[in-house]
Amino acid sequence: MIKYNSFFRGIKFFSKNRTSTMQEISQKSDKTIVHYDLDTFFVSVERLQNSKLIGKPVIIGGTSDRGVVSSCSYETRLFGVCSGMSIKLARRLCPEAFLIRGDMASYSRYSDVVTQIIAERAPLYEKASIDEHYLDITGMDRFFGCMKWSGELRHTIIKESGLPISFGLSVNKTVSKIATGESKPNGEKEVPQHAVQPFLDPLSIRKIPMVGAKTYSLLCSMGIEKIHMLAKMTVEMMQQVLGESGINLWEKAHGIDNTPVKPYSEQKSISTERTFEQDTTNVYFLEQLIVGMTEKLAFQLRKQQKMTSCITIKIKYSNFDTHSQQLRIPYTQFDHTLIATAKDLFQKLYQRRMLIRLIGVQFSHLVSGTQQLDLFEDTSERVNLYMSMDQIRKRFGSSSIRRASELAVRKTIDGMKMVPPLVPPGQLIIKQGLH
Repeated sequence: MIKYNSFFRGIKFFSKNRTSTMQEISQKSDKTIVHYDLDTFFVSVERLQNSKLIGKPVIIGGTSDRGVVSSCSYETRLFGVCSGMSIKLARRLCPEAFLIRGDMASYSRYSDVVTQIIAERAPLYEKASIDEHYLDITGMDRFFGCMKWSGELRHTIIKESGLPISFGLSVNKTVSKIATGESKPNGEKEVPQHAVQPFLDPLSIRKIPMVGAKTYSLLCSMGIEKIHMLAKMTVEMMQQVLGESGINLWEKAHGIDNTPVKPYSEQKSISTERTFEQDTTNVYFLEQLIVGMTEKLAFQLRKQQKMTSCITIKIKYSNFDTHSQQLRIPYTQFDHTLIATAKDLFQKLYQRRMLIRLIGVQFSHLVSGTQQLDLFEDTSERVNLYMSMDQIRKRFGSSSIRRASELAVRKTIDGMKMVPPLVPPGQLIIKQGLH
C-alpha cells in the first residue's frame, strides 16, 4: 500500500501551461446532454403491479440464500442492503424486507414504454441500459429552455409510465450522469459549464462512473478520496498508475468527456453459422460445435450488456433443405442456461440422420441490461466465475478460455476434424501462454 505522505512527495502538480490548456479544452464544450435514470427501476415496476409494496422494504433477486440482490428499495438501503450482495446477508440485515424474484419480461415492457416516450420527443437519444437514456438536446435553448424542456419530459414519463425518474443536465455524458446521481431520488439537477469543476471537486471519486471497487481502493491508498484531489494529479502520474484508463479517469475528473450520444437502434438478434468442408452426421461433433458457438454468442451478449429470451437452432442438409427450431425462455445471458437449451433444441431438430452441411445458432428478442439483471436464480459463485472468464476473454481474446469438451473439435478455416478429448467434459481450460 502506498501511504499518503510518501506518495505526495513524488507528485508533480500541473504547470500553469497545462492548467491553461485544460481550461481551454473544457470551455470548448458546447454540448447540452441530459441523462435520465429510472429510480430503483425493478422495485418501482413491482410497486406499480402491487401497491402494497409502496413504502415497504423490497429486495429483488434470487429466492435462495445463495442468490444475489439484483435491486433493492431505498428503505432497505438504510439497513446496509445493496445490489450484488448475497440474499442471505441481505435477509440478515433487513429481515422484514419483501423478497421478490425478478420478472425481466415485465421490466423490459416498462423500459420500452419509457423509450417510446423519449423517442417521440427527443431529437437524438441513446438507450444506455434498460433504465438509462442519454439525450443530446444541443441548440434547443435557442427555442425552448433546456432545463424546462427536460423537466417537462420527466413529468411526462412519470405521468404516462407511473415510474419515478431523475435526470441530470450538463455539458457531457459523465457530468450529466453524476448530476443525475446527486438528484436522486426522483429529482433533477442542472450543472452549467461554469459550474462543472466546482460541482465535481467536493464529490467522492466513487461518483465517477468508471471507478469500481478496486480502482477506488487503489486511489484511496494513495490518499486520493475526492475528485479535486484527483484533478490535481498529473496525467503522466495517472497513466503510470492505471494505464490508459488513468488518462480517461483524469479527464473525467476535469469534467471532460467527448463521448457522443449514439443514435439508438435496438439490435434484434445475434447469430453465427458454420459451413463444413465435408458434410457430417457426427452428433458428438455437432453438439460440441453448438456448445462453442453458443458460448461465444453468450459472451457477446454480456459484452454488449444484452440478454436474450429466444434461441433458434438451424441446420442445412447436404441436399440444401433447411430446418430450424426455436424456444422462448426467461431472459438470460449465461452460458449454462443457453447451452442446455441449444443442445436440447438440436436433439429435437436433428431426427433425419442425413448429412449436414451447415449449422447455426441465433439469439433473438434481445433487451438491454447489465449482468446483474440475470441474477434472480444464480449464485454469487457462478456470477463471479462468469465475470472472471469474461475478463480473461476481453484481455486475451474470445478463444482464450473455453470448456474442455470443446477440445474435441479442432476447427480450421477449411473444415473441422475430431480429436480425442484431453480432459473430462464440462471442465474449463485456459490456453497456454496467458500470464
